Amino acid sequence: MYWILRAVLKIVYKLLFCFEVRGAENIPAEGGVVIAANHMSHLDPPLIGVCIKRRAVFMAKSSLFHVPVIGWFVRRFSIPVDRDAARPSTIKEAVRRLKRGDLIVMFPEGRRSIEGDVGGGKRGIAMVAAMSRAKIVPALIEGTERALPAGAGFPRPAKIRVTFGRPMEYEGRETSKGFQQRVTEEIMERIRALRLEEGS
Repeated sequence: MYWILRAVLKIVYKLLFCFEVRGAENIPAEGGVVIAANHMSHLDPPLIGVCIKRRAVFMAKSSLFHVPVIGWFVRRFSIPVDRDAARPSTIKEAVRRLKRGDLIVMFPEGRRSIEGDVGGGKRGIAMVAAMSRAKIVPALIEGTERALPAGAGFPRPAKIRVTFGRPMEYEGRETSKGFQQRVTEEIMERIRALRLEEGS
C-alpha cells in the first residue's frame, strides 16, 4: 500500500509541480534517521515521502487521525503528536522506531509557517535526537506555500523544490532544557542555511 500510494503521488506531484529534489544522497540508506523539515503547506508530508527512497513514518498532529478519509491514511503511516506538548509516550515511540532502523519525518516548527519563513522549532526533536542517537537530516521545502497556501481549497501550479542537507549527529544524552533548546536551534539554523547554500 505504501509504495503504491507513493508512486501515484509522485506522478501527481511531477505533473502539477515539476518538483525538484537536491541532496537526496545525504539521506543514509539504512539505520535510524530523522528528516527534519520546515513546514508551509499540507502538501509537505506527502512531498517528503515521494522525495526519498526509503519508507517513511510521519509525526502528525493527533487531530488528523480523526479526519474522514485522510485519517485512514494518517493512521497507517504516522505517529500521533500533541503539538502543544511533547508527550513522553510519543517521544518513546519515535525513539523505539529509530532504534530499530526506521526513518521518521518531523516538522520541528509544529505547525505551518504562514509567512513562508523557517520559524523556531519545538524541543521534541532534540529529545528524540538525544535519546535515539539517530542521524538528523535537515530538509528545506520551497514553493509549497504558493502551490497550496493556508486556507486554499485546491492546489495551483507552482515550482517546488526540496533540498536535503548533510546528516547531523548528537552523541550526548543530556536532558536539560538548555541543551534541548540549543540542539533545536542548531537544527533549525541548518534548515535555514540550505536556502543560503542554494543561493550562493
